[in-house]
Amino acid sequence: MELIHISEGKKLYRDGDRLIKMFDASYSKAGILNEALNQARIEETSLNIPKVLGVSVIDGQWSLIWEFIEGETLEELMQKHPEKTDEYLDFFVDLQIRMSKEKVPLLGHLRDKMHAKISASSFPATVRYDLHVRLDSLPRHKKLCHGDFQPSNVIMSKKGPYIIDWSHATQGNGSADAARTYLIMKLQGKDELAEKYLKLFCLKTDTALQYVQRILPIVAASQSVKKKPEEQEFLSKWVNVCDWQ
Repeated sequence: MELIHISEGKKLYRDGDRLIKMFDASYSKAGILNEALNQARIEETSLNIPKVLGVSVIDGQWSLIWEFIEGETLEELMQKHPEKTDEYLDFFVDLQIRMSKEKVPLLGHLRDKMHAKISASSFPATVRYDLHVRLDSLPRHKKLCHGDFQPSNVIMSKKGPYIIDWSHATQGNGSADAARTYLIMKLQGKDELAEKYLKLFCLKTDTALQYVQRILPIVAASQSVKKKPEEQEFLSKWVNVCDWQ
């Protein structure tokens, strides 16, 4: 096996035409199995995603085995060809819109997940209450939401684009998923790309920018439960800047 990527708590290996994702003890067995189940359910849509080939314990570590998809990510292509960034971003938004039209009724609901994260956040009770109320006021949709949709999770292969990393997949409000993408880009310091992305998403979906902006404090509070010290000040500003009604 060839080690191709290391991130916090995870290692990715290539073994021929298989990708093996090994988790350390910080990941729960239930969470790992849920990721495999999410992906298996999404395989039934029309989207290109790597197929689940197995769940195993390798060297004492729970591991997921997928198809290995050959290609470059959209993020890599943006870095290689910055002059084509707008073209790639247009494709990225179109792919997200296509994804959101899929229905996967057995997935958990984004609303429930966000309510749980707001409750688990360290914000004062008054702020948490207003976030819960704001979340409940959103239209109830059942669109497929990725939860971590960013250019690094889209692989451009000879067979077309493949969307990877479905560990956070839910069904719910597509604009909330877009707000999450915008937040990720801002946290990565890609301010210009984030602003272009959100304007393009709103234009293509005929969504008011103010509508997505009202969701941003909710996704910021949800992100805060990861308790990454380098993110807390930024996220707190987003939550506390709200004009609470």
